[in-house]
This record gives sequence, C-alpha cells and structure tokens, in this order.
Amino acid sequence: MKIALRHGSGGEETTKLIQEIFAAHFQNEILNKMEDAAVLPKLEGSPVFTSDSFVVQPLFFPGGDIGRLAVCGTVNDLACMGAKPLYLTASFILETGLETEMLEKVVCSMEATAEEAGVKIVAGDTKVVEGNGGLYINTAGIGARPFDSNISAANLRAGDAIILTGTLGDHHATILTQRLEMETTLQSDCAPLNGMVTEMLDADIDVHTIRDITRGGLATVASELAEASGCRINLKEENLPVSEAVKGLSGILGLDPLTMGNEGKMLLAVPADEAEQALRILQKNKYGKDACLAGAVTEGKGVYLQTVLGSFRKVLPLRGEGLPRIC
Repeated sequence: MKIALRHGSGGEETTKLIQEIFAAHFQNEILNKMEDAAVLPKLEGSPVFTSDSFVVQPLFFPGGDIGRLAVCGTVNDLACMGAKPLYLTASFILETGLETEMLEKVVCSMEATAEEAGVKIVAGDTKVVEGNGGLYINTAGIGARPFDSNISAANLRAGDAIILTGTLGDHHATILTQRLEMETTLQSDCAPLNGMVTEMLDADIDVHTIRDITRGGLATVASELAEASGCRINLKEENLPVSEAVKGLSGILGLDPLTMGNEGKMLLAVPADEAEQALRILQKNKYGKDACLAGAVTEGKGVYLQTVLGSFRKVLPLRGEGLPRIC
C-alpha cells in the first residue's frame, strides 16, 4: 500500500497506520498509554537534551538505513556529552507514494537499534505531504549524566591525547557510491556508541571531550573543538585510519578523508597518561576495534596535520557542500 494524503488526516486511516506500524513496534509502558505527551520518571543526574533531523538519500544503504541512522545519531549526541541516553521521540514526515512496507522496514530497524542502544521511543508524530515517496525523520533525545560530569567541547587541554575510534569516511563514501550506483564493498559505520562511552567512564577515564565525527568529517570537528578550547590540535597523518576502499574512492574522485563524514566514529580527548588504558577499553568494543592514538593537544591555535615527512600543514574545516543528505 502507498501512503496517501488521507493517512495524515487524523481520521481512521491515520489511526490504522499508527496502530499497525508505529505502535506495533515502539511498544513500552510509556508510549503504550498513547497520551498527548510522555510522562517520564525522575532522572538520576543532570538532564541532557538534543534534537536532530534525518533526510538521507537513499533511505536504505549497506550497513544501515534512515531509521537506524536516526536512532544512532540522537543516541550518539547524548553520549558525547557523557550522558546515558534514555528516551527518544520520533516524528515522521511521509510523502505520498511511500510504500508502507518500506516504512515498516524503517520502523523495524529503529526498534532494533533502540533496543541495542538501550533507549525507549516514548512519543512521536506523523505528517503526510504531497511528494514522490520520500521519508524524513525528526528525533529528540533525553539522557542523564552524573552531576559532577564536565565533558565539553571547551575542555581540551594542552597535554591531552587525541583518540579516534576507527576509520574515517565510511558513511560518506557508502552514500556517495550508492548515489552513483557503483558496486563496492563499502558499508556505512552507522552505530550507537553510548556503550563505549559508558565503558570508559565506568573505568574512571578522565574524558575531557567527546565529539562524534559526522558531517564535515574530522577536519571540521577538530577545528570546532580547537576553537572552542583555545588550543592547537596536532594530528599525525600516518596514524589516521582510513580503509583501503575509502582510500581508493577518494583517490579516484579527489576527495579528502579528513572532510568525509562518519556515523559511527568519535574523537576523544583524554590525559596523555590515560590514553593507553582508554585505547584498550575502546578496542575491546566491536565499534572501537580500530581505535588509535591520532594526535595531541598543545598550546596555540588551529589544527595541523603532521605529514609522514615530518612537516606540518594547516587543516581547514569543510567549505562548501561536501555531499548533500548523508544523514
């Protein structure tokens, strides 16, 4: 069945759509009450709140889909603040012509990813607009972090080690090859990363800063952090992990892996004397097996790449449009 304007009228067709697709998969004691808003239990810690929207094309790609992306993106934003993600909302804008079978596949993916991340989808909304079978998702997320936590983009300190949790550019490259209808072995790295963060904090690693590497890639994220903290970041070119498939694609198309986005990688700053312990913890996690020491924080400003020849070149954030709709 295809989505039609009547599915957004608020009448019988809307109710049936909600019951047969959304309520059938997003079941929990809060959502099942079907109230106008979710009443949440008292949080144990400081509340952390975020919102995001997802407009990726195509809707399905190797390694994920818009539903998994929506859950992971929201969960990871909370985790990057040191919070335990708890509750999500999910609002859907459906274009006429969208197959309900495709919509249900997206919802099933969200259900599975939410279960993996340990979060509950507790509220949502559905709107239908005229179109050509598209689907867009808006989310909000709530988590709680310890009252004494101070993880922040402004907390980089000279002497910190910079850690990456894996290879660069995987999601960006995957979406691009799908658009170009290229046959490759590339897969998106789309993943919930809150488990890795929890493992480090439970081990009492003094994490200063966490940022997930999404649109704009490592170059943009590192530039934002350096500016927010008033520090200089030196990245070591030979240490930066890039898969052979991404290297090949970027070489052919003239792309720079430093400005290519991910959806399952993080940058972390920890004291240098805790870097080895942090790496051991990350590498035991399936989403951090390729974690590496990527650089260091020093006095100064900006981001610089130490080349294999030992020289330094300034790293600039992405300018212009890298690739539309990667998330």
